Order: sequence, then C-alpha cells, then structure tokens
Amino acid sequence: MSMTDPIADMLTRIRNGSTARHTTVEMPSSKMKIEIARLMKDLGYIVGYASKQGEQCEVIVIELKYGKNRERVISGIKRVSKPGRRVYANKESLPKVLGGLGTAIISTSRGLVTSADARKLGLGGEVICFIW
Repeated sequence: MSMTDPIADMLTRIRNGSTARHTTVEMPSSKMKIEIARLMKDLGYIVGYASKQGEQCEVIVIELKYGKNRERVISGIKRVSKPGRRVYANKESLPKVLGGLGTAIISTSRGLVTSADARKLGLGGEVICFIW
C-alpha cells in the first residue's frame, strides 16, 4: 500500500514514534501539518515542533511528550477523513472523542480548530483526525 495521504503519514509517524518511545519524529513539512502540530502543542499532546530545511525539502520535527514514568501522552491517534472518503460534520453534529476526553481536529473556513472551539464558533467542517 502506498502512502499517498500526507496527513495519514504524519499521524502514523507520530503513533509509531510514540509507541517506540522516540523523543522526536521527522516528516516532510506542509502548512496543514504545521497547523496540526500547533494544535497538538496547544492541547498538550506534544512538547513542541520546529520546521527546518532537510536534504530535499523542508521538514517538520515534532518533539513527543511523555509522563513521569515515560508513559505516553498520546494513547491513540486516528485519521477520520481520507482522500477516498471525506467526512464532514455540521455544527450540530460535531464529534466527541471518548465522551470529551479526546480531541477532534476540524478543518473549518477559519482554519484548523478543535471540535470544542468549532462548537463555540458555531462552525462545521471536515473532520481531520481524532487524538486521545
């Protein structure tokens, strides 16, 4: 299977890096990936991120976050809307992840926001991923 979806690739790298207890993960950069990383940092799922020039293209380096005894902060991360099957939610039907314990990232007309922020702004949009 070829990875043609760059967002799914990003989420897979974060999931695998977190499972293997890596401190950082690296991937080719894009505006969307930087926005997802910004939201993850604001929500406390990662320590931070930085964009730097790699061999061929610009790369984003994400520093993963762990608890006191190296327990993972991100226990799960899942791509919802895929290139083959886009998933949209209107403002009335925004998803709740694990009954509010997780976060859904939504692509709205005002950029990427969490489902809680989208609810406050009264916006719907494309459901990008779930993080818990």
